[in-house]
Amino acid sequence: MDEIITLIQNVGFPIAITVYLLVVFGAKIDRLSDAVEKLANLMESKV
Repeated sequence: MDEIITLIQNVGFPIAITVYLLVVFGAKIDRLSDAVEKLANLMESKV
């Protein structure tokens, strides 16, 4: 039983950190992508 708890602790923590980072950086990447697209459209309209 202790081995199972240790396994969950060792695997669960990295998974939780990974999911958190994906959520945080995913939202930032989406906003950055939108900003780049708007900038590209603005540059096209000025040319």
